[in-house]
Amino acid sequence: MALNNPAFSRDAAFSSRGGIAVANQVSNQQLNDMYSRESAPKTGDVMTVEDTIAKTVGAFALLLVGAGLSWVLAPAMPFLWIGAGIIGFVLALVNIFKKQPSGALVLAYSAVEGVFVGGISRFFENAYGGVVTQAVIATIVVVGVTLALFASGKIRASKKATKVFMIAMIGYVVFSLVNLVMMLTGATDNAFGLRSAEIPFLGIPFGVVLGVLVVIMAAYSLVLDFDFIQKGAANGAPRAFGWKGTFGIMVTVIWLYLELLRMFAIIRD
Repeated sequence: MALNNPAFSRDAAFSSRGGIAVANQVSNQQLNDMYSRESAPKTGDVMTVEDTIAKTVGAFALLLVGAGLSWVLAPAMPFLWIGAGIIGFVLALVNIFKKQPSGALVLAYSAVEGVFVGGISRFFENAYGGVVTQAVIATIVVVGVTLALFASGKIRASKKATKVFMIAMIGYVVFSLVNLVMMLTGATDNAFGLRSAEIPFLGIPFGVVLGVLVVIMAAYSLVLDFDFIQKGAANGAPRAFGWKGTFGIMVTVIWLYLELLRMFAIIRD
C-alpha cells in the first residue's frame, strides 16, 4: 500500500513493521535504558492523529490564503498560477524524496499550491461560470463522507483493493500523458483532448465517465492516507512525521478538487 502515496512510501514508520524498523536503529544500551524506565503514555515527541490534524488544518489555511490572493491578482497577473504550479511541483518532489519531513517545506508547498489552485480556478470560472462553487462543494462532500466512513470503520484499506487502485492509477497516468501529447501536437483540437470526445451511442463525454472513476480513486487514496496516519501514530513515529501525513492529505485533496473542476467544466462545455 505504500506505493499509493509517495509521501509515505519512503518511511518505515508508516508500515505495519514500522516499530521493528525503528527498533533496529536503537542501540542495546538505549534499549536497556528504555526497559529500565517505567512505562509512560506516548506524548509530546511522537506522532499523534490529533497533532497531524492540527498540522493539516494549518496547511489548508495557508492554501486558502494563497488561493484567495491568486484569485484577486489573476486579472493583473494572469500567468502567476502557471509559475506557482511549476514551483509547487518542485516542492512536491522535494517533500517526497526528503527523508526527514520538514514542516516549513510542507507549508511552503501548501502556500504555493494555493496560488496555483486560486489562479486556475479563476481561469475556469471565467470560462465556465459556476464550476468553482460546484467543485468546492463536491470536494468537501467527498472528503467529509470518506472521513466519516473511515472513522466509523465501514471502509478500510485492503491489499486487493490497493492493487486494483495501483493498476487504475498507472492506466490513468498513461492516458493523461498520451492525451497531453495529442493536445500539444494538435492531434486533437477538443478543449480537453480525448476527454471531450463523446462515447458512441451514449452521447456522454468520455471525460465525465473518467472523472467519476477518478473521484472514486481519489476517495480511496484518502482512505489510504488516513490508514497510513493511523499506523504512524500507532507505531510511535516521531512527531515530525505528522508533516508527512499532512503532505499526503494535501496532495490527495488538491488532486481531487482539480479533477472535479475539470469534470464540471467538461459537462458545461
